[in-house]
Amino acid sequence: MARRTAAFDQDPHGRVRDREKVLEVAIGREVRAFRRQQEMTAADLAQAAGLSTGMLSKIENGNISPSLTTLATLAHALGVPLTAFFRRYEETRRVVHTRAGEGVDVERAGTRAGQNYTLLGHLGAHAGGVTVEPYLITLEAETDLFPVFQHEGVETIYMLEGEVGYRHGERLFALRPGDTLFFEADAPHGPEELRRLPIRYLSIIAYPQSG
Repeated sequence: MARRTAAFDQDPHGRVRDREKVLEVAIGREVRAFRRQQEMTAADLAQAAGLSTGMLSKIENGNISPSLTTLATLAHALGVPLTAFFRRYEETRRVVHTRAGEGVDVERAGTRAGQNYTLLGHLGAHAGGVTVEPYLITLEAETDLFPVFQHEGVETIYMLEGEVGYRHGERLFALRPGDTLFFEADAPHGPEELRRLPIRYLSIIAYPQSG
């Protein structure tokens, strides 16, 4: 069977000109964020700064490199210091390296003996606005009680070992090594049928930061 491919706007392996690191993109995001915080439309800000809406759109989308004069005018119109536009570009990007066996075992409601949840890493509040929690889940023994979870955000399951019937809402999915299940996590979900033990899979949960 031919492998299906999909086209994406972002290059996940971009290097020198990775859009997340380009100064113009960082500035544009800050301009848009400050505008929205003040409940200004693009037309309002463009008029206050003496720009066309088309020029402002290009700045907010990181498509052009605005002059310092233009940035100073935007800063004045928004009532923020000029340096505020550079904060995201200059901030430190953190990384978490968890060696084999060093993850943190956690307890989740409904877990029983033979069910192990290991948190593989965690970042606190950051500019991205999204919290991501990667878990390695190991099911080693039959049990008469299966955990059912419901929480905000989205979740990705990637099977590593064994076979499991995984419940999401009204559907039951047969998952084998190499299978992926990606879903909205506010529906009841969890492993329901332990078909071949031991079972190991990655569970990656993403949800908006609170506060």
